[in-house]
Amino acid sequence: MLHQYADDCQIYIATPVNETSSAVDRLTRCVNDVNAWLSASRLRLNPEKSQILWLGSKHLVSDIAVMQVPVLASSLTVADSAQDLSVVIDSCLTMSDHVSEICRSGYFQLRQLRPVARSLTADAAKMIVHAFIACRLDYCNSLLHGITDSLFRRLQFVQNAAARLIMGTRRRDRITPVLRDLHWLPVRHRVDYKLAFLVYKSLHGLVPFYLADDCILASSDKYRRRLC
Repeated sequence: MLHQYADDCQIYIATPVNETSSAVDRLTRCVNDVNAWLSASRLRLNPEKSQILWLGSKHLVSDIAVMQVPVLASSLTVADSAQDLSVVIDSCLTMSDHVSEICRSGYFQLRQLRPVARSLTADAAKMIVHAFIACRLDYCNSLLHGITDSLFRRLQFVQNAAARLIMGTRRRDRITPVLRDLHWLPVRHRVDYKLAFLVYKSLHGLVPFYLADDCILASSDKYRRRLC
């Protein structure tokens, strides 16, 4: 299976754990075919910018012994995580590495903005914080549905720090009134809203077909389990 966006390309192969060697052979042949097609178009596949990642549960991934995958004339070491359009995907799909990256960059931006915020009006500070912090919390946040409560708390701490920076409140002050005054949904609710909005658009034909085709009303499935 292939996914591509601009010059980013991902190739996926599904395989049982006991057939990983044959999966590597299939992947190698596929990459060779892709490289031949690129060469015919006067393009080049760069193995140094390629990454290999096993995806699965922690138990399954730990049982995989293949850690080196040949790619053209190189041999790539299987990584624990990789970036896909700025989203950090770890091998067990916990999204913990992505949350860590959001928190790291968010706190860095807050430290840079803190001296400046004192000289700004509340509206100007809100606009700047939204541009540097909220955009990071909202980017591809539908992927965060189902993450652990501890990861959600880490993201909420970033949003709380941003809200306090704008409103000038102290750390021990209650954050709920502050978020309400800013008209900000908490991080978990922002994820739920994004998913609900995506489902609405899928049901009304406002998204690409590969998303709309996977969104089916339960009432239209005659095999669904009834709750009453």
